[in-house]
Amino acid sequence: MSLTGAMNSAVSAMQAQSSALSIISNNLANVSTTGYKASSASFSSLLTSGDANSSSGGVTVAKSQNILASGTLVSSSISTNIAIDGDGFFAVTTGDGSDIYYTRNGGFTVDDDTGYLTSNGYTLLGWPTDADGNVVGGTTETNLEQIDTDVLTGYAAATTSMSMKGSLPADAEVGEVYTSQIELFDSLGTAYTMDVSWEKTAENTWEMSFADPTSTGGATGTAQTTTIEIEFNEDGTLKSPDTATLSITGLSDGASDMAVTLDFGTINGSDGLSQYTPDDSSDAAVDIAGTGNGCAYGTLSGVSIDEDGTVFANYSNGESISIYKIPLATFSNANGLTEMSNSVYSASNTSSGATYHFANTDGVGSINDYELEESTTDTNTEFSSMIAAQQAYSAASQVISTAKDMFESLLSAVR
Repeated sequence: MSLTGAMNSAVSAMQAQSSALSIISNNLANVSTTGYKASSASFSSLLTSGDANSSSGGVTVAKSQNILASGTLVSSSISTNIAIDGDGFFAVTTGDGSDIYYTRNGGFTVDDDTGYLTSNGYTLLGWPTDADGNVVGGTTETNLEQIDTDVLTGYAAATTSMSMKGSLPADAEVGEVYTSQIELFDSLGTAYTMDVSWEKTAENTWEMSFADPTSTGGATGTAQTTTIEIEFNEDGTLKSPDTATLSITGLSDGASDMAVTLDFGTINGSDGLSQYTPDDSSDAAVDIAGTGNGCAYGTLSGVSIDEDGTVFANYSNGESISIYKIPLATFSNANGLTEMSNSVYSASNTSSGATYHFANTDGVGSINDYELEESTTDTNTEFSSMIAAQQAYSAASQVISTAKDMFESLLSAVR
């Protein structure tokens, strides 16, 4: 190798170490960046030609990044801050949602103007669900939508089922009447009370009848179901029926007609209605409880996210309704993703297209709320690499200085 070749090699070394220092500097700058994946410098030797007798031609450097590396999960005070515990990426988008990108930066918050879950200008994507958490419309990339927490700003639900539980007095005389009450909600969230009468019509036989529903606000309706006959076995267990339907129409607040399935318990069992002799049956009221679904109207009070990626809208009436499911994307070669700003990546020919999974299934990670994934930058490693780069740079500069002195010696000898 000539002096010129030595200087060229030294120059390439200085350039390579400068690039390495730039990578180190960027890693240290992003030591607190959520979801950031540290890069490293990968050095390769060069030859002046392709034959076996060629001289060394210096060094080249390339940046490499382990995108699959996971950072430490740390707690957050925001419910919509989420982290992936395991493999996978969140799918995000910008603008109209036509382009999809991927990230492990789960620092999402609810945008006050749009209701979307956003982070650094990117909107989180998910599949819409019904109230029970079942995905509607499909689980492919084309079915992904921007998660809009304002999709249901208020929620009310009509009572559609009710379990009846309690005991009627077995020693009551035929013709005796006892009373109880049930509470129901219509589709607009209006609460009603209904008086229920229990008349003993024969031995082990009772007739259940209903008064029209009323509400504290003055709304009324008409009970279309007039009577239901209930029979008991000689041991006090339920004989028939196990269910019946209570129909209510003409609700004055404009709500839909109601059809409530009444569950009286298990036939030949006492887990619902039963008939036994009480200690004191002088009271005209019986302790028969009706526990039903449905709820009053409530406004959106917050958003929570389950470990399987279900996004719940929480309401002031205590109800939590599933509105979206967050999928996790995987790639056959995740390290082939193209890095963008804000810890976001785009798919490339090297990475292949994304495959979507429900969280905590198919080997992908779970989603933890109130947590964020820290940067994978290790300051100890970066400082060690920085010292090594500094020493290599100084050594290369010394080679140039030495080659310069040797050139001067050569020129002096020629003179």
